[in-house]
Amino acid sequence: MRVAALISGGKDSCYNMMQCIAAGHQIVALANLRPDENQVGSDELDSYMYQTVGHHAIDLYAEAMALPLYRRTIRGRSLDIGQVYTKREGDEVEDLYELLKLVKEVLLEGDRERRENHHNLEKEEVDGISVGAILSDYQHVRVENVCKRLNLQLLAYLWQRNQEDLLREMIASNIQAVIIKVAALGLDPDKHLGKTLDEMEPYLLELSKKYGVHICGEGGEYETFTLDCPLFKKKIIVDSSEVVVHSADAFAPVAYLRFLELHLEDKVSPEPDNYKTSTYIHNF
Repeated sequence: MRVAALISGGKDSCYNMMQCIAAGHQIVALANLRPDENQVGSDELDSYMYQTVGHHAIDLYAEAMALPLYRRTIRGRSLDIGQVYTKREGDEVEDLYELLKLVKEVLLEGDRERRENHHNLEKEEVDGISVGAILSDYQHVRVENVCKRLNLQLLAYLWQRNQEDLLREMIASNIQAVIIKVAALGLDPDKHLGKTLDEMEPYLLELSKKYGVHICGEGGEYETFTLDCPLFKKKIIVDSSEVVVHSADAFAPVAYLRFLELHLEDKVSPEPDNYKTSTYIHNF
């Protein structure tokens, strides 16, 4: 299938893309929901659905993959929080619907134009959506609802996987991701922000045994940003960043990294092209 990948910049959405390609699918576009730049405290939205920390680097993420990126500003809020989601105007889930609807329409129109200008071409519209959800029924139900409404296949290869196994696999598969948000007992902004998954794995296992922390951060304990992986044609380098304290709790402070300056760097051994496409950034 031709697949559009819903990305946050984090390790899970990245690893799910790798699983899609391993299963024979082709990633043709990236999609991301971002906070309103004009909103105070927009780096870290109180969202049940979306990771927004690290959103300043998403354009570079797309450039590193050499894929078109479609972005939409989150305008809604978490209104329908029941176990079963029902379409509701003003809910943040409808932002996801509008984004994926747009991606599907744009890619379909591009496919029509290509087929009109060239004979005997196979159809190239998008068929599926890559999503890195692991544990959250809340998120899974809502993404599934959107995919059904748009007649898209949900591809969530990490869903309900053992988190210890997953973290080990991600590290072994050369995903270079760093911790960009901490929000759990035992995680210290001064010590752990900016650390790689490889560096953090032993400590995360320890926290899991001690306090029940989810090893992959699925309880919201931490979030990550991917700087390099086998899908990247270039790697992202963080030149400067700052720590922003969101909540100075004595036991479980909430803080995140805000990237200030970044650049792309050629990889020593570039990964082979699994697919080729120009990079375009589409903001809506």
